[in-house]
Amino acid sequence: MEKVLIVEDDEGISDFVKAELEHEGFETKVAEDGRKALELFESFNPDLILLDVMLPQLSGLEVLRRIRKTSSVPVIMVTARGETYDRVNGLDAGADDYLPKPFEIEELLARMRAVIRRSSKIVSEAKSYKIRDLELNCDNMKVTLKGEVIELSKTEYLMLKLLMERKNQVLSRDAMIDEVWGQDHFIDINTIDVYVGYLRNKIDNVAGEVYIKTVRGSGYMMIDDE
Repeated sequence: MEKVLIVEDDEGISDFVKAELEHEGFETKVAEDGRKALELFESFNPDLILLDVMLPQLSGLEVLRRIRKTSSVPVIMVTARGETYDRVNGLDAGADDYLPKPFEIEELLARMRAVIRRSSKIVSEAKSYKIRDLELNCDNMKVTLKGEVIELSKTEYLMLKLLMERKNQVLSRDAMIDEVWGQDHFIDINTIDVYVGYLRNKIDNVAGEVYIKTVRGSGYMMIDDE
């Protein structure tokens, strides 16, 4: 039985989600504030966390940052905020997906299934990729450029891995969203441009050469000259 930690200060929402998830066979616990969330994270050891952004004590983003220091447990941010900027902030802090309120329980379940599948896929891989001075090791999710470790969020890692797997192939933004977030996604297409910008800052700008090329009107491509 998979365990889900629900972090939500609105009792009406948390009671509803808890009842629905337990009906679907999940074991659940509820935290009403950020500090309680961190306590239950340690003691309950959840398989997935539903995390509201606006919380008493500590914000959801701060809770997420602290969790990401020690764990890659799947996290779905749940919040009334739904603009691209807010979604990217949550994803960049290490969230696996972002669900704006109000939401249907079917949509929540679809997103949960998608992030659980994606998390299982990461764990099961044991490959590595190398393009020029850039190396990615799937066994430990370590990325290096010219021997120096590059710190990436989980989403940045998944996007880079996809680009390296499909080197010299043009990937559309829609295809990248489907591959990184799954076909059950609800991700804004502009999110891809934001994350490509992050990767370029950490790779192209540091290396002083182009790894990720924009193909106008089509998408992006990882260039391997070999």
